[in-house]
Amino acid sequence: MGTPDPVNASRSIHGPAGLTARKAAALIAAGELSAEALLRGCLERIALREPTVHAWSYIDPDRALREARMRDNMPAIGPLHGVPVAVKDVIDAAGMPTGMGSPIYNGFHPFADAACVAALRAAGAVILGKTVTAEFAGVSPGPTTHPWEPGHTPGGSSSGSAAAVADYMAPLALGTQTGGSVLRPASFCGIVGFKPSFGSISRSGIKMAAESFDTVGLMARDVDDIALAWQALAGVEDRQAAPLPRPPKLKLFRSPYWSQASRDTMAAVEQAGEDLRERGWTIEELPTPAGFSELSGARTTINSYERARSLAWEYQNHAELISPAMRQVIDAGNSVPYEQYVKAVQTTERWRAWFAQALEGWDGLVTPAAHGEAPRGLASTGSAVFQEIWTMLHVPSITLPLSTGRLGLPVGVQFVGRPHGDAALLALAKSVREGDTAEQALTR
Repeated sequence: MGTPDPVNASRSIHGPAGLTARKAAALIAAGELSAEALLRGCLERIALREPTVHAWSYIDPDRALREARMRDNMPAIGPLHGVPVAVKDVIDAAGMPTGMGSPIYNGFHPFADAACVAALRAAGAVILGKTVTAEFAGVSPGPTTHPWEPGHTPGGSSSGSAAAVADYMAPLALGTQTGGSVLRPASFCGIVGFKPSFGSISRSGIKMAAESFDTVGLMARDVDDIALAWQALAGVEDRQAAPLPRPPKLKLFRSPYWSQASRDTMAAVEQAGEDLRERGWTIEELPTPAGFSELSGARTTINSYERARSLAWEYQNHAELISPAMRQVIDAGNSVPYEQYVKAVQTTERWRAWFAQALEGWDGLVTPAAHGEAPRGLASTGSAVFQEIWTMLHVPSITLPLSTGRLGLPVGVQFVGRPHGDAALLALAKSVREGDTAEQALTR
């Protein structure tokens, strides 16, 4: 878009830590950069900024350096060879603790990698460390601060992953999203956040929150990095998406919560639509259908019901170590009758069918990513109402840092793709970021 990237506009990061994952991998493959030098650049940035940002729950520089040297002493094994990746601390990584933001799991070390971490290692990545998560990827935040304004939340629950990427501590990070836990912190921190189609990345080895919704997501400072990592994780061949059969067509969807959006968010979404129209893209309004807001109630029911079961052992054995806010969610879930849960699931399934039909013949939609700039204070990570819709509908969604608000903090805009249209959505997002006209988008 015409608005500069808030991350790059706010400060210039020199040296290896400023590289994108794709650029770094290319330099390593060409012998022009070592994995060790790249990792040392990230570690220097962490040493400088971690006392303020508190993005990491675990990091062992010596261990990471050994892994980087191992990559330097072997032929490239994949597209992420030598690239450091941060991992949200509800995702298992062998040899590292999985704390889940809870004292119940202090000192817990899993035996094996989660499937997504194993896939990253198979692609050549270096697992740098574990990033702070809200308790059980839920409602009680950890100590992470916003990388631009320490008095503001970075969002959550993937707070550490977003802050680490935004602050150039790592070029790429894994998060998880049950409601808005990837897209919201990415929007707040001014980076690219991607929630792929439900199930496209294995969730084996992850502490589940709500199994109907939980999705492994990605955070980076560049759309190309997201695409590179998603391809490795989903087992997709690294090739360009098939060209569009016609100039791109998007729906602009304000959602039932438009009146709750800040003026900054309203302006960012409307400006994105207008800019794309000026470039020859077809942009038409998609009115909010009657009854659509029932999705939020359905999500509350499903989320609490499934979280209560996911945390049954913890609640039965260590209830005193669970935060009051999470205990309230568990208690609510335990009181939900099965019939009410099934009705909420059926409501969600009905709206999934509606969305697939609504986007027939269209490439996606543009919609708010969050209420606005990151709120002041660290007690809350913000509301999920602008992200949870798409998590429930199992469709791919991506937030791009296209604007800033009145405080100078980032304001993202969200783009949503058709069911299982991940590759097409990533290509579309790249066209948006590159400023493509409709004709240029046809050939990207």
